[in-house]
Order: sequence, then C-alpha cells, then structure tokens
Amino acid sequence: MAARIVQFDRQNPEAGKVWLTRLSRSGGGSAMGRARAAGLLDGLAAVAFAAGLAFSVDAVAAHKGPMAIAGWLSLVVVACLVRAVLAYVGAEAGARAAASAKAGLRVDLARSVFGGPRRSSGQALTALVEGVEALDGLFARFLPTKLAAAVLPLLLIGAAAFASPIAAAILLATLIPFIIAMIFAGTAAAAEARAQFQALERLSGLFLDRVRALPVVLAFQAEGATTKALGRSASELAERTIRVLRVAFISSAALEFFAALSVALVAVYCGFNLLRLLPFPVPEQLDLKRAFFVLALAPEVYAPMRRLAAAYHDRQAAEAAAARLVTFEVPKAKPAVAPLAKAPTIQFDGVTVRYPDADVPALAKFDLTVPAGAIVALVGASGAGKSSLLNLLLDLAPLTEGRILVDGEVRPDLSTDIAWAGQSPLILPASIADNIALSRRDAPRPEIEAAAWAVGLVLDRPGGLDFVLDERGSGLSGGERRRLSLARALLKPAPILLLDEPTANLDTAAETVMLDAIRAAAHGRTTLIATHSEAVAALADKVVRL
Repeated sequence: MAARIVQFDRQNPEAGKVWLTRLSRSGGGSAMGRARAAGLLDGLAAVAFAAGLAFSVDAVAAHKGPMAIAGWLSLVVVACLVRAVLAYVGAEAGARAAASAKAGLRVDLARSVFGGPRRSSGQALTALVEGVEALDGLFARFLPTKLAAAVLPLLLIGAAAFASPIAAAILLATLIPFIIAMIFAGTAAAAEARAQFQALERLSGLFLDRVRALPVVLAFQAEGATTKALGRSASELAERTIRVLRVAFISSAALEFFAALSVALVAVYCGFNLLRLLPFPVPEQLDLKRAFFVLALAPEVYAPMRRLAAAYHDRQAAEAAAARLVTFEVPKAKPAVAPLAKAPTIQFDGVTVRYPDADVPALAKFDLTVPAGAIVALVGASGAGKSSLLNLLLDLAPLTEGRILVDGEVRPDLSTDIAWAGQSPLILPASIADNIALSRRDAPRPEIEAAAWAVGLVLDRPGGLDFVLDERGSGLSGGERRRLSLARALLKPAPILLLDEPTANLDTAAETVMLDAIRAAAHGRTTLIATHSEAVAALADKVVRL
C-alpha cells in the first residue's frame, strides 16, 4: 500500500525519521517481502555451500571414492546456483518494491504540490524528482538487507558453533567493534548527506529559475553573473558530495578492516589447532572438515552486514530527503460533488483574500452577485484584485473571510465546472492541437480545429496545429498564447467561464476577432472577465470597477 504523506511539526528534527519509518513499514508491498525472504534464504544456502566444501575437502584428503567426492561437490554447485538465483530474485524484488513505493509517494507529493500550500518551483521540482529518487536505494537495497543483517550473522555463528565453539566465539567478539564502527560511520554520514541534499535543492531551484528567466538574462546581458552564480552553487554541491564520499570511503575501510581481522583470527586459530601448535589449551580439537566448514562460514558472517554497510549511505540519503519531504502537507480531502448541469448564479458574500506574508488584503469585504448566464467584467488597475477573484473560484487564492455561493450552496470543488483562460497559459512540449486539448483530452480533432479557428489561431507554420512546441512555447507570440488559452476554454463545455485579460498583447484587428470568439464562448455560461480593455468590458451585462 502506498504510504500517505503525514504532517509533522516542521521544527522537530526527528520528524523526517519518524515519517520515513512509517513509509518503510507500509511501502514496497509484497515485493519487499520477497526481497527480504531471498536475503534470508541466501544465508541457508551459504551454510549448505560451506558444508559441501568442507566435506568435499575431507573426502579428497581421506581418499574416499569418486562418488562421495562428486556428491559433495554437487552440493557446492547447487548451493552456488541457488545463491545466484536468490541474488537475482532479491535484486529484482527490491527494484520492484522501490518502484512501487516511489510511485505512490510521487502521487501524494504531486497532490500536495498542486493542492497544498504554495511553494517555490525549485522546492517542488527537487521533491518530486531528486527527493523521491533519493528513496530508491532505501527500498531497493537497505530495507531488504536490514533484516538479513540482523538475523543471518547470529544464525551463521550458531552454525559455526556446532563445528567449533571457540571459532564462533571469535566471530561473535569481533562482531561488536564492527557494529560500533557502523554506528559511528552512519552518524558522520547523516549530517553530510543532509547538507548535500540542501545544496542540491538550492542548485535545482536556482537553475530552474534562471532557465525560466533566460530571455530577461539575455536582454540585460547578465550571462556572466548568472554563470558565476550557477558555478558557485554547483561547486558547493560538488564539495558536499565529496564530503559524503570521503565519509563513505573511510567508513568502508574501517568495516573492511574489522571483517578481515575476524576472518584472519579464525584462520589462524583453525590452522594452529589443526597443527596442535596453540600456545594455550582449548577444549576442542578440530579435524579438517570442521576447520574448513568454519573457514568457509567466516566471510559469510560479515557478508550481510557488509552489504548493509554498503547500502547505509542510501538510508542517510533517504533521511536527508525525508527531512524536506515531510514538510509537504496533505491537502484536505474534498467531498465528491455532482457537476453543474447548467450555468449557475455565483454570489461573493463578504469575501476577503489575504495572501501569506502580505501587509494588506488583495480583496476586502467584497460582495458581488453574478446572475446565471450573465457576463460580468471586472475592471480596475493592476493589483486591484481582479485575478484574485478569479483565482478564488479556481482554489488558487486563499479565502480568508466570507463565502462563495454557487446556486445558493457552498461547493467545495468547482474544477470540473470551470473553463479558464489565464494570463500565462501552460505550454507543454507537444503539438499545438494537443496543447489545446489539455482542457478536454477526449475532444475529437474537428472540435479542436473549430476552437482554434474561432479564436483566430490560424497558423502558417509547417504542420499547422500539428506543429510541435517546446516547453517554453517557442514560436508562439504573446497574442497566439492568449488565443491558445481561450481555445482551451472554448473546447471545455463547462457552465462557468473565467477569462483573465483575454485580449492583452493583441492589436485592434486581432482584438475584434477575439471579441467575437469571447461572445460565442460566453453564450449559455456564467462568465467573469478580468480586463483592462473597455472593448471587452462593453461585452458584459455588468461592469464592476475595483
């Protein structure tokens, strides 16, 4: 089951870890169970491998028959094949668990970005892309390995104890400094991983902002300053990344030292015990098969913990990302409502709009009744609150006081009932026809073409409406963007029509064509138009001056 985003106290530094723990328990589904089971079964296969190797060597040394030797060697081969299959199954299941968890989380984050409190594009982009991807290693590698690292070392030491209690004691004793080294390494890596993710977030936000403002940068010849700013941010990220890698390399060296020391001590003990050269008495005398069994198991005792240590950086990266992801609040669930069947009456009753950190409200105690099917023009200076009034209906502005009634009722969601043409239409890297059809994905081609012609969007470029735009809409003038936005509104058969400066950047002739299109689009709809144009206001049944 996909984990839900949970809101925590943003000032609590442990909130990210608590959120990540909950996500770890619920994310991954059945694939996570398969990945963990594969890790545990690998330990049993390791015991079979060690037993087969030990008895094969003993059979050779004792000059037993070829059948006996072949039998034990067959066990070694089968154990190797089983371990190879388990490694593949574990990796594949871990990847599926990570994909499942990330998909569910990305949906929740998208809901929070679009339905929750507004935040910068850089923060949203970093969360949806780098933030979610930072959790990949946690689900694909760390969590499947965590259970095996907790269970298998003790299980393998117990198996070794049947052959040599002294060797098992050596393995157990050297396990303690290995664990302590892992704890210190994890603590050191955590702070560096958080700093790295913050540097990545700053670089992503800065880069996105400069790309969006590229025409302004070029117009004011600020390429040099922009390049230096991006260079500084990139250098900071590189420095943070090097610090993380430095901690990872040092910790890996420490862990490898203790693992090698443990295997060396077991090897020395087994060798001296076989040769009866131990300088102190021990309550056991090893034979060849028991010594080889312990020697084959010794590296396997540390293998799960070494894999966990290698994946521990994935956990630190996930915790660093979680500290940011936890601040994305869950939007309030909206009850399902039936779509409006006809153009409604809209009433603004004592409406006040105050944006966060604003000194004065954008609108204060505003009252207005828009009759069903009427056209109302909102006219006023920039900043008077025209767009804010439209954004209230779109749930893009905060309703601080008052209420909005639609046919005498408060409707929690009007998104399906509104056709909207804004000042800055979204342009996707797709054809012009596909961009128009964003408001109605199932619209047939003739209706898309009719909407384009109705607003005067006649294109003389190759392909016409099939001409492919980039994400910045290169090739479209400001007026063509407005027409494309209005064509979307025309294409959507919604009972409410909202237009924000529909004729801005158009000359007189183009505005005349657009007025006919607006008149046709508003027919049978309750229409609100924010405009500076007196010609557009003349279309209205009522003009409200703000």
